[in-house]
Amino acid sequence: MGESQNISKPHFFDGNNYSHWKAKMTIFIQSLDYNLWDLIVDGPNLPTITIENGEVVSKPRNLYDDNDRKRVQINAKAKHIIICAINSNDFNRISSCISTKEMWDRLEVTYEGTNQVKEAKVSMLIHEYEMFTMNENEDIKSMFSTFTNIINALQALDKIYSNSEMVGKILRCLPRSWMPKVTAIEEAKNLNVLALEDLLGSLMTHELSMQKKYDDEEKEKKKKNIVALKSSQTEDSEDGDDDDDEELAFITRRFKKFLAGKKKFGGRPNKKFHQKGEASKIEEIICYECNKPGHYKSDCPHLKKKDLVKKKKKAMIATWDDSDESSSDEDTNEEVAQIALMALNDQEEE
Repeated sequence: MGESQNISKPHFFDGNNYSHWKAKMTIFIQSLDYNLWDLIVDGPNLPTITIENGEVVSKPRNLYDDNDRKRVQINAKAKHIIICAINSNDFNRISSCISTKEMWDRLEVTYEGTNQVKEAKVSMLIHEYEMFTMNENEDIKSMFSTFTNIINALQALDKIYSNSEMVGKILRCLPRSWMPKVTAIEEAKNLNVLALEDLLGSLMTHELSMQKKYDDEEKEKKKKNIVALKSSQTEDSEDGDDDDDEELAFITRRFKKFLAGKKKFGGRPNKKFHQKGEASKIEEIICYECNKPGHYKSDCPHLKKKDLVKKKKKAMIATWDDSDESSSDEDTNEEVAQIALMALNDQEEE
């Protein structure tokens, strides 16, 4: 934030933004003495005399009366105000001027150009005014600020729009999302007498309502997203638990089938899977039934024929029962087939 300007000093012109300085200087001079402003616009009407050949020249100071001195005094005061508000370069441009009006006009020509240049600038600003629209993501305050800059630039070039024209232009420049509000204003109020400030206040109020509604919708969407996320996480957790339970049940069924097969045949070892290092140990085994080496009592061919028949029947029944089970249980079926084959071999030996 810059410091406020002293009300007793004119606004200093540094050579930039002449239209802004011109507007401030106009108000400043009028606030001091409105006669000073009339002097700048209309001229000082300095005292003059006509010589013998009919030429009009400035009146000598020794011939001034009281009225002449007052007019010269007010002209010098206006000149002093302008000189105190400009830089050294501009002072060199206007120092030779006699009247305040000459000084003011020369500054206008320097920074605003001649009448032809002014007309070109006015044409460009009018085109900018006609094409002016409010952006979709722009707020009312920034839009009105840009619009005011265009209007002020036109006023500095003596192009002035009426209040009703500016009101209509603002309503036309609003985006499509504002159309319901524009229709309500056009139906409820007379645009010919509606002040520009009242229109601005109405639009800013509506903007606050729209912003609040948008914020509420965003909060509601966030709540729904959070609830949906929690629900999805819960469903994923339940699905994972179900998969784990199914896998555990499948492994349990396979293990029970394996134990059942072992139990049916007493865990009899398969001779095919004996390692080579155990061959010599088998030959040292002595059967307690026939006292011959190479086999256990359970494998002795001299056991009672009735017991052997029972074992064969059990082996054959187990083979057919297991063949009716799921074909995916390949390990159990192979073991049963091997036991049945061993039983048949025992029968042939007998």
